[in-house]
Amino acid sequence: MTMQPYTDISLPELDTLRRQPNTAVVDVRDEWEFDEFNIGGLNIPLPDIRARKAELLPYDTLIVICTNGVRSRVAAKDLLRQPEFQSTSIYHLHGGIIEAED
Repeated sequence: MTMQPYTDISLPELDTLRRQPNTAVVDVRDEWEFDEFNIGGLNIPLPDIRARKAELLPYDTLIVICTNGVRSRVAAKDLLRQPEFQSTSIYHLHGGIIEAED
C-alpha cells in the first residue's frame, strides 16, 4: 500500500487554504497551549488524535498545526496511515505557528 504524502505549507498558504470549503485546521498542541495562544481551528491534542478521528472525517482537507511543526508532522503521518483518510488532502504547517505569535 502506497501512502499518500502530506504537503508542507507556510503560514500565508494556511491563511488561503483554510478558506476553502470542507477544510479544518487541526491544532495538535495540548489544551493549555491552545488556550494561551491559537490561530483558530479544532484543538485535538496529539495523544487524542486517533480517539477523536471521527471529528475529522467530515472534512476533505485537514491542515495540521502545532508550535514548531514537530507534533503536527507526527499527526499528519499518523492520519495518513488511517484508511479513513486516504482520500483526504492533508497539509502540515512547516515550522509551526511560532512565527504567528511574533
